Amino acid sequence: MKLDIHTHNKALFAPLRAAMYDFSEVGVRKALVDVSSTDALFRLCHPLGDSTGSDAYYDCAYKNLFEAWPDLERRDYIVMSGPDEAGADWVGCGGYYTGTFAGPWLDIPPTGHQVSMRFHEFFRFEDGKIVEMQALWDIPEVMIQARVWPMAPSLGLEWHIPGPATQDGFVPGPYDAIKGKATCQYIIDMLEYLKKHPSQGGPEVMEMERFWHPRMNWYGPAGIGTGRGYAGFRNWHQIPFLNGMPDRGQYVDDITYHFFGDGEYAAVTGWPNMIQTVTHDGWMGIAPSGKKITMRSLDFWRLENGRIRENWVLVDLLDAYRQLGVDVFARLREFNKARNMGRIEIPDGMS
Repeated sequence: MKLDIHTHNKALFAPLRAAMYDFSEVGVRKALVDVSSTDALFRLCHPLGDSTGSDAYYDCAYKNLFEAWPDLERRDYIVMSGPDEAGADWVGCGGYYTGTFAGPWLDIPPTGHQVSMRFHEFFRFEDGKIVEMQALWDIPEVMIQARVWPMAPSLGLEWHIPGPATQDGFVPGPYDAIKGKATCQYIIDMLEYLKKHPSQGGPEVMEMERFWHPRMNWYGPAGIGTGRGYAGFRNWHQIPFLNGMPDRGQYVDDITYHFFGDGEYAAVTGWPNMIQTVTHDGWMGIAPSGKKITMRSLDFWRLENGRIRENWVLVDLLDAYRQLGVDVFARLREFNKARNMGRIEIPDGMS
């Protein structure tokens, strides 16, 4: 039986996920070559940046990480696919990388313990090959686990973000176009109401009870943290966000984003997909500069009984700091001059 294009693209991507689960340089390089076009554009968060072609992407993204985490392993908990509003075909993956933090990485000192780093990775396929990737890795999460985060503490909870409560994040085929479009449209409608506050009224104009489950979880990036329920979402994320950037959502004509849905899941990616100005109260301990910045926010949503129960959110916070003139890595180095940056050899415990 011939698979529909979106189920087919997920199947094409599966060998790469398998290679990264049992990570080896040879296996991952081969899997990347097999699934990527020769000139594929890979876009990663700050400070990793862009690369072209799978070998350059491996060298940029994985070479040093694999050296620092020698038992590196990829674990996905969401794999979905679908077309965006322009008809481009995407595969979206959410999960985390894990391994033993045995050597320094990006000037983050090793801990000798298991560490995890959440990812949201979106791949655009053409003719059975990846032609573009837009992806965020939660590097601040690694800093926090290594106890070297040099910026303001999170308001929300910092923890190991779980996968879907329903354990159904690997959305099976065949692709249901009607269902996928309806889920996607639900999220787009919700965001339109969310953006009405504060310019068009108080919190009531967002109609959160209409769109969000009362036991919702908003799984924010490290540096912001998780909020549960309407109160958790508003207190630990939305209120500080709007107090610092009240003009959010006003520059939609200057950004490009891609929404797609698959079953009860929807996703958005964009590079960037937000523009706003840091004013008023400032944000995340950063003094208000009056500077307009772009932001990359890559999200997954899961609907349950017609409302949003879970929302996984990653934001390129390091790039936001960079645009505001704050070099987080320079601050990290200053804070950790006395930390051991050497490789940690861990005894096997058998002698």
